[in-house]
Order: sequence, then C-alpha cells, then structure tokens
Amino acid sequence: MESTDKLTDTNAILAFLYETFPACFIAEGETKPLKIGLFQDLAERLADDSRVSKTQLRVALRRYTSSWRYLKGVKAGVQRVDLDGNECGELEQEHVDHAQATLKESQEKAKAKRQAQAPKAAKKPAKKAVKPRPAVKKERVAKPAAPVVNLVPAKMEQLAANQRVNVKLGASPVSGTITDIKKDDVHVQLDSGLSIKVRVDHILV
Repeated sequence: MESTDKLTDTNAILAFLYETFPACFIAEGETKPLKIGLFQDLAERLADDSRVSKTQLRVALRRYTSSWRYLKGVKAGVQRVDLDGNECGELEQEHVDHAQATLKESQEKAKAKRQAQAPKAAKKPAKKAVKPRPAVKKERVAKPAAPVVNLVPAKMEQLAANQRVNVKLGASPVSGTITDIKKDDVHVQLDSGLSIKVRVDHILV
C-alpha cells in the first residue's frame, strides 16, 4: 500500500510542499528566499513520511530555487524564511548577486533558443516576397538593348578575342564580348553573363 502512495514526480512533490508548508513554499506569485540549510529541516520534518525520499526532495528543492520566479524574489533587504514562514536572517549581497546573475543567464539562454527557432517560421513568407522581382528586371533589361543602329554582319577576319560585338538573338541584337574563335564558331560572353557559341553570320559590328 505504501508504494502506491509514493510521490515520484517532481511536480507532485512540489505540490505536496506547497500544501504542507504554505508559509515557506509559495505556489503562485512572488516567493520568499529560503533559510540556509532548509533541506536538513525539511528532511527531519518529513522523516516519518515514507511518500517522499531525500533524493526526490533535493530534486524538487533545486527545481523550486532555480525557477525565474524564485530568483526574482532574491533581492537586497529581503528576509529568508524557515519552514513555518518565520524570518531568519537578511540576504547577503553575494547571494543576491549570484541569484541575479543566474536569472540573467537563464533568460538569455531562453531568448537564444527562441531566436534559433524563429527563422524556421520566418523563411516561408520571405519566399513569397521575392517572386514579383524578376518581372521588374525583365523590363529594365529590354530598354537598353533596343536603340542599336548601323550594325552590319561581321567577317571572320574582322573579329578577335576580347572584342565587343552584338549577337543576333531573336528580334533585338544582344551585346557581348568575344572570348574565343575556333574555325567558323565564335564564343561570346553576353553582358547578361551567358556564354554562347554562334556562327560568324550571327555577329554584328
């Protein structure tokens, strides 16, 4: 029968402490700093209670005193309390400093974890915002290619590497630079970045 009544979950043990020592362990709202050596008092007070072991009590106590709620309550001028809620000494500054440093570190870790998870959710809408841009670029590229005048078909002997030429592609010639000439084939690097191979009769100068 006793084994079925044992408290093994840390939250269940904390709930037991809130109910058994309400003046010491505060379930909600601002907490009070605990007396130094309170664990020994707690172990002695619960020595005859087989539901909670010392190991489980230590884990629950660590959980309680490392919570943000508890650390925020550790501040200058506040009195520690015993199991019955009696004041038993003012907090020392070094304990206040340690609690505030621990709180800051814990909050920064939590913030970093949230920020690491945030980009995963933010990536999806970003893709939608990029989609309209290519249409704008096409309009801008088309304008400078139109006013090309006095272009005539080139002859092979007129061409050389690194020469600026125009290539007949579709309705409008496209500007580029010759990168290589092999027999009747001319390799041209277009201003758009595309590399093509064309016959000499497609080259305009």
